[in-house]
Amino acid sequence: MSRWGVLVLCALSNGTRRWSELRREVDGISEKMLASTLRTLTADGIISRTALATVPPHVEYCLTDTGRELMERMLPLIDWISANADDIVGDVENADAVIY
Repeated sequence: MSRWGVLVLCALSNGTRRWSELRREVDGISEKMLASTLRTLTADGIISRTALATVPPHVEYCLTDTGRELMERMLPLIDWISANADDIVGDVENADAVIY
């Protein structure tokens, strides 16, 4: 799964989102990459796409049961990475400074 896929799933773990909401929440993603990521996650059965017959038309995305189960397992890992990111980055930077 791509980094964008993980970020989109994190946004959707907070509930149903419209395309424009996802575009704002997933910082740095291009429209093309968001569209591609949403197509892939929908095809994989991880998210659901619902087109509403409104004027103007709008589309909503949400996690499927499989997507919710995936996020139940991924969110603790994401939380751990966030809590330890400084140490992880520091260890990598320190390892780069060592001369062999």
